[in-house]
Amino acid sequence: MAQAPAAAPVDPSAPEAERSQRPPTRLNRRGLERLDLLLLSVESLDLNGGEAMVWMTEQLGFSSLFPDRVALWKTRCHNPLRRVTRRGTLSEQETDALIRILCTLADRLYPMLHQLLSSSEPEALNDQRWSLFQGRLAELVQERMNPRRSSVQRLVDPALERGVLRQLIQCLALGAGDGGFDRLKASLMDAN
Repeated sequence: MAQAPAAAPVDPSAPEAERSQRPPTRLNRRGLERLDLLLLSVESLDLNGGEAMVWMTEQLGFSSLFPDRVALWKTRCHNPLRRVTRRGTLSEQETDALIRILCTLADRLYPMLHQLLSSSEPEALNDQRWSLFQGRLAELVQERMNPRRSSVQRLVDPALERGVLRQLIQCLALGAGDGGFDRLKASLMDAN
């Protein structure tokens, strides 16, 4: 039995007629949670990450989708793990725009991602970098996520295994470079 070809990624800036010819692919709940967690990871790595997202929105031409920082924040609040959540689903155009923003930010942060994942870095320095990332991520998660959710409690646990953090950094590194959008979107579509 022949397998159906995979759908091509949808460019949010493509004309509506072009987008309507492709089958819709929406992120499930886990994919939205993961996408927002990756965006939080960017904010953990870059102290100006929130501002960089707003700037990147303008640079990539997504001002019609996210005219200001509030609209961007409201879109991210579709994550059911947030303290303040919004009902409904995001359009494919909105999720694709968020993924493109994330990939562009991952490109900017790639040297830092590479340092975290490198085995040739001195162990003490590497541990210090991971501790800083883990601490900042835990602060952001405590500030923005619902602490009553068990998955959120695991994220702020100081005994969190580095493997979970490593997965986030690897996923960000996966989104950097040519083809990053396709890789990251496929990863988010498979989020379990």
